[in-house]
Amino acid sequence: MTDFKTILDEYSWNDVHTQIYDATNQDVQHALEKDHLTLADFKALISPAAAPYLEQMAQKTQQITQRRFGKTIQLYAPLYLSNECQNICTYCGFSMDNKIKRKTLSNTELLLEAMILKSMGINHILLVSGEANKTVEINYFLNAIHLLKPHFSQISIEVQPLEESEYRLLQTAGVYAILVYQETYHREVYKQYHPKGKKSNFDYRLDTPDRIGRAGIHKIGLGVLLGLEDWRVDSFFTAAHIAYLQKQYWQTRYSISFPRLRPAAGSLEPNFHLADRDLLQLICAYRLWNENLEISISTRENQTFRDHIIPIGVTTMSAASKTNPGGYVVDPQALEQFEVSDERDMETIKNQIRKMGYSPVMKDWESNYAGIVR
Repeated sequence: MTDFKTILDEYSWNDVHTQIYDATNQDVQHALEKDHLTLADFKALISPAAAPYLEQMAQKTQQITQRRFGKTIQLYAPLYLSNECQNICTYCGFSMDNKIKRKTLSNTELLLEAMILKSMGINHILLVSGEANKTVEINYFLNAIHLLKPHFSQISIEVQPLEESEYRLLQTAGVYAILVYQETYHREVYKQYHPKGKKSNFDYRLDTPDRIGRAGIHKIGLGVLLGLEDWRVDSFFTAAHIAYLQKQYWQTRYSISFPRLRPAAGSLEPNFHLADRDLLQLICAYRLWNENLEISISTRENQTFRDHIIPIGVTTMSAASKTNPGGYVVDPQALEQFEVSDERDMETIKNQIRKMGYSPVMKDWESNYAGIVR
């Protein structure tokens, strides 16, 4: 079976860059006229040539999203387990070389944080941690899931890449989705951003979604850190990765997230600027290319952007997020991984979703929502 590394190595970053920036109005119009788009069409829709067509793209995106997912927005909240990390990443507040207070939640602290989320009505949580393989590892995750499973209908995780056997243990324990971000698909510069730690192994991280897929996890979430390298090129490779995974693991669901570089202690400034209008174009391009893709927006984005994107293409949003371990009640002043932009509470966000004519969903999709079943 061909792996994605082989596919990726067939591409040249510079060639893809040229193809995207050389796309024409005719390429964009051709893509917008089609019902089933290719990766070549996706290139056209993320190109500068597509910018004048944004209104048309947004209208078509809205129609497709409503047809496939209904007028619903699933809400979730992250629960940060630990900010301990054995990697040096130049853009992350948790980086090992940052002299910060480190914390890993105990069982009692974990349940205290969970009860705050339950009081908000949250039924879907995302467990997040730094990549400390000796401290926050598979047994810690399995214990956390065991403690939390009785309280939440859906548990997803975003932690360090694991072995296939470990993903199988997580699947058996009831994990619903696993998120893993390549950060950038630009192999030549990847090491500059990840100079030390297991994360510096580009190929091991690249193979992670395959290990997740083989383990039978229900959903895989992908994305890149927008701002490290050219967002258009990195997004093309993300789409190519999703296309490959959908062929190999066709029973698995897929989601895409759009983490833009945000301020954090010790982090770098974005190398490539991604304006709100660019992000909207990117969201539309993904939806037009793949109607089944779940699209998630976090509280990294400001409330104005998040409000306006509700009726266009997203299916999932985080809300009332704290991005530090213990941030909800145990240790609110601890270091955040990144600065939250939308700081509204859960009820305010739910009311805003209703105001836009949509329904906030606090647990997994149900059969009465646009024919989507668990």
